[in-house]
Amino acid sequence: EALAQREQNFKNRFTADPVNKCFSPGVPRLMYMPYPIEFFASPTQVSIVSEFAHTSRHVHLNNKGHYEEAEFWMGDARGRWEGNTLVVDTGNFNAETWLDMSGNFHSAQLNVVERFTRTSDDTIRYDATLTDPEVYTRPWTIRMTLYRDRDPGAQIFEYECHAYLDDDKA
Repeated sequence: EALAQREQNFKNRFTADPVNKCFSPGVPRLMYMPYPIEFFASPTQVSIVSEFAHTSRHVHLNNKGHYEEAEFWMGDARGRWEGNTLVVDTGNFNAETWLDMSGNFHSAQLNVVERFTRTSDDTIRYDATLTDPEVYTRPWTIRMTLYRDRDPGAQIFEYECHAYLDDDKA
């Protein structure tokens, strides 16, 4: 069933992909979209701000656990530090986001455990392990390197998303 759904999503990706409708991209998709992100940290929270459509994530470091019976576009993120690695457990997703523009999707049972490890002054290794027993037969992990923009004028700009419009209906 999941494979058939992914194939249907792929077939209709230009109009069905939630990002093409300017909805929040979800996790981990936000982390590998081609828009800059910026991290802000305090003793109780790490916030991740993206240039894409004013999207932000708030990782709570108070370890009180996930909210009961609440669903979020970006999930409910709870973090802790393991040395120089920020480990983020994110759950309570709604099932409305896709993992990519190819139609890979998830259910509301998705749980993502991310590891942000600073490997140099300008790089962070990003690992995200996805577990969703409703869609996938086993957990799987993506890995990539996030690079700092060293330009002193670098900043997050205001990017206003405009939903895909069918020319016949515009």
